[in-house]
Amino acid sequence: MDWVAAVARLRARREPGVLVTVATVRGHAPRRAGAKLVVGRTETWGSIGGGNIEAVAIDRARELYGAAGPGSVSGPDPEPELMEFALNDKVTGRHGVQCCGGAVTVLLEPLPVVQAVAVFGVGHVGLELARILARHHLDLHLIDSRPDMLTDERLGVLADAVAQIHVHHTPLLPEEVLTELPPGTHVLIMTHDHAEDAALCDAALRTAGLGSIGLIGSSAKWARFRQRLATEGGHDAATIDRIKTPIGIAEITGKEPATIAVSVAADLLRSFEQDRHQDRPPDRHRAVPNPVAAVPYAPVAGSA
Repeated sequence: MDWVAAVARLRARREPGVLVTVATVRGHAPRRAGAKLVVGRTETWGSIGGGNIEAVAIDRARELYGAAGPGSVSGPDPEPELMEFALNDKVTGRHGVQCCGGAVTVLLEPLPVVQAVAVFGVGHVGLELARILARHHLDLHLIDSRPDMLTDERLGVLADAVAQIHVHHTPLLPEEVLTELPPGTHVLIMTHDHAEDAALCDAALRTAGLGSIGLIGSSAKWARFRQRLATEGGHDAATIDRIKTPIGIAEITGKEPATIAVSVAADLLRSFEQDRHQDRPPDRHRAVPNPVAAVPYAPVAGSA
């Protein structure tokens, strides 16, 4: 399996990993610059030359994403790192000696699990929102009970998406999709039918492992929903408060679909940033023009 397919496999599994690349080679070395290795939690694909270089790189790669926990999409992302290896018989590496005679620099690029967003209702606002979110590196699930909302022609505006898009046509019970979503998925409820919205709110509150839950609508709509969720759904106040409504940035008050979509997307992306930087330690290398060159991990000298 080549490195591109390996990265795609990790993403499909929602498993973090690290892409390891031979960045520079001076003198003799096991592999040329550009050789790549993909490191997952228990598997690796490709090679940067074997021996001490590869073993130390794998160790460090697993240290990088191990601190965040498997499948983590919140908290600070690990930064890319450079590692240097001297390939001579004067230095013994952690995993042995490689005495090729040259020197190698290896770049480690973390591959974190991306955010996932599910938009229930791909009407005027939902489609505009999908167009914005599709320009970001995330998993985007589009769910609608109406087949005409999900035609290839209508969704053609998403053809150049950066996001990976998953389309779900659910003619009967859209709420069943909730149990199929990846852990931590952020849910936005904006269907054409208030009864469908209410059922989705109830089901979302009963589904473990979701991220945030947002509902589009007026204060009058939410007052009815809140009472129904308490009396018919049996949810307590703290549970009901997990649903954010109205969604979007309060200062953006326009009612055009594109304006609402910008507001909702901006608020969602802001919450992603807050999660990402939560508990992040001060960046000692912030003033350095090239953050990749400011290696937070001590260079490792190997012998080969």
